[in-house]
Amino acid sequence: MKKQLIAVIVGAIILFIWQFLSWALVNFHAAETQYTPNQERIIEALTQNLPEEGSFMIPNVPPDTPMDQQEPLMKAWEGKPWATITYHKAMNTDMTMNMVRGFAVDLVVLFLLVWLLGKIQGLNFSTVIQACLAIGVISYLTIPYLHSIWYETETLGHLIDAIGCWGLIGVWLGWFLNRK
Repeated sequence: MKKQLIAVIVGAIILFIWQFLSWALVNFHAAETQYTPNQERIIEALTQNLPEEGSFMIPNVPPDTPMDQQEPLMKAWEGKPWATITYHKAMNTDMTMNMVRGFAVDLVVLFLLVWLLGKIQGLNFSTVIQACLAIGVISYLTIPYLHSIWYETETLGHLIDAIGCWGLIGVWLGWFLNRK
């Protein structure tokens, strides 16, 4: 049990550090958070035109629009600009709770991973790395990549995370869990 606990804690620290490097220091995700010099005008327009916080697809049909009336609207929008927007009324720059929640998630993820790896008969270094890489690729393909298919978003940072982060965690766990 002590060995698994150490594997989880160190793995969560590796994951947390990777996430910081990926999103802040190296910023593999820069294409997902681009700057526009028109940001003040855009925020003003959003504030005046969005009734509440939330995520919006623009253009979109009202929720009560019958199916037979949706297709003509979709045709009229074809070839025109569109956007997905996540809007919040106030920015909170205190990252303390975000970091606490992020690390808590990392601990849960590593706990589940170590538990799952413990179920594999004849576990060895190579199998751990392959399993971790498979989990990384599965997580990439089923969340950010599928999202990018529908919303045409950039996912290179997520792919780097899937391979780099989970490969590094695989090396750690493959070495540590197979020590005598």
